Amino acid sequence: MRAPRFWGNPPARPGWQARLLAPLAWLWAAATARRLARGARARVGAPVICVGNITVGGSGKTPTVMALVERLTARGRKPHVISRGHGGSLEGPLLVDERRHTAAEVGDEPLLIAPFAPVWIGADRAASAAAAVAAGADALVMDDGFQNAGLAQDLAIVVVDAEYGFGNGRVLPAGPLREPVAAGLARADLLLAVGPEAARARFARDWPARVPLLGAELRPLATGMDWTGLRALAFAGIGRPEKFFATLRARGAELVATRAFDDHAHYDPRLLARLRAEAKALGAQLVTTEKDAARLPPALRAGVLALPVRLAFADPAPLDAALDRLGL
Repeated sequence: MRAPRFWGNPPARPGWQARLLAPLAWLWAAATARRLARGARARVGAPVICVGNITVGGSGKTPTVMALVERLTARGRKPHVISRGHGGSLEGPLLVDERRHTAAEVGDEPLLIAPFAPVWIGADRAASAAAAVAAGADALVMDDGFQNAGLAQDLAIVVVDAEYGFGNGRVLPAGPLREPVAAGLARADLLLAVGPEAARARFARDWPARVPLLGAELRPLATGMDWTGLRALAFAGIGRPEKFFATLRARGAELVATRAFDDHAHYDPRLLARLRAEAKALGAQLVTTEKDAARLPPALRAGVLALPVRLAFADPAPLDAALDRLGL
């Protein structure tokens, strides 16, 4: 889905649509609270670190999972990742094989994470976690699942886009929140604001929280590619495509056209053919995100450039302290 514009309004001016949808938002929040209160919260013999969010859409969870896995590995741990496998057709628990599986089978995010650590998909997070521990995991990173009540979380990290914040502060469908901010942060151990330094400073001012605040920024991976002056037709089906377009412009690319699709968009051959034809007519190169590239049919990836990004912590000390407390 594409986020309605009124979701991004300042909390002081939520818009008439948000006020009209307030009763439905109350029902959504109540249902989430009831589900969480009735959860079993299983334990499987290894610490569980949840990387989730309170808003829907892109906030930087997947790069955060990658960075966390690298940090745990550097500490001598054997982390495995558990994921819902959103958009995939296969049932779990299933160990992802990036050489054999496709995004249509296991979801795009598991395919991106799989080169960093073993990834297990499945709707039953506790079953996936048990399978990971049986396979040798001594630390579990749960990609998303902050509102999942099936597995106990030893460290809950809430990720938020520092530029977007919590939108208009309203719960679905009146706003972008999966649950009220106060209710979510009451269960969080760390709040990770992802974005430029100035945006992180504004977020800290506008959304003061009692949760320890971490800062980080998404930076393009150094691949040797010179983007300066590249005429590009950029397309993306992520939570906030405009962030990707802005990153390309900052790298010096000339975006002659942009195409924004729904989050986790499916790219079939006909759509790719239209994009290729448009790019050819404009004398432009097709460029997309690493996440979108994972969803492209393998036979159609040729000629499409991807811009990979990685998470860089501003000050990882609070995270390292939390990992120390878990014995990781």
